[in-house]
Amino acid sequence: VQLQASGGGLMQAGGSLRLSCAASGRTVSNYNLGWFRQAPGKEREFVAGLNWRIGATYYADSVKGRFTISGDNAKNTVYLQMNSLKPEDTAVYYCAADTSTLRRIDTSYVDYWGKGTQVTVSS
Repeated sequence: VQLQASGGGLMQAGGSLRLSCAASGRTVSNYNLGWFRQAPGKEREFVAGLNWRIGATYYADSVKGRFTISGDNAKNTVYLQMNSLKPEDTAVYYCAADTSTLRRIDTSYVDYWGKGTQVTVSS
């Protein structure tokens, strides 16, 4: 499975961005998909997850109510809509896939990582 993330950029605080993660090589609609981010000098952290098989979504507390993860089965693509952006959201964002849907996605369980896309939020 290859994952290609896109949609990052520079945005002012309060603005919105939508990230896309296009999957190829295999249909990922039976996988656990997720978005992670890594800020300079910090560890990679979980942002949002989508258990496509059961239609469940879950979020880190820091983004709950502001970010929304969704998927388009026909396009084999996962999205992350980011609203009310804050400077602390600045990071490289990565999409990821876990072939098991019996758990929440975590960095320890990721089977496939996409290349990151930079998101910079200015104050």
